[in-house]
Amino acid sequence: MILPSKQINPTKALIAVGGEVLRMLDEPKTVSRLWTELKRSYTVKYGNTIITYDWFVLSLDLLYTMNAIELIDGRIRRVKQ
Repeated sequence: MILPSKQINPTKALIAVGGEVLRMLDEPKTVSRLWTELKRSYTVKYGNTIITYDWFVLSLDLLYTMNAIELIDGRIRRVKQ
């Protein structure tokens, strides 16, 4: 689930989705804006949206537990390290 496996496509692994989310966080963004941009990105790259909203939220959970993102004033941003 977190890493690719026989059952989990490498593009759908949470670590890959989280990486895509981090790439998009050049500025603080709302959850809905991030979701829209992620769907658009996956459609352009892979021809369809293979990521569900639930999977997207799980990737945000993973990034949050890794202390890679934070939520401030309703916007998600990268944690400065």
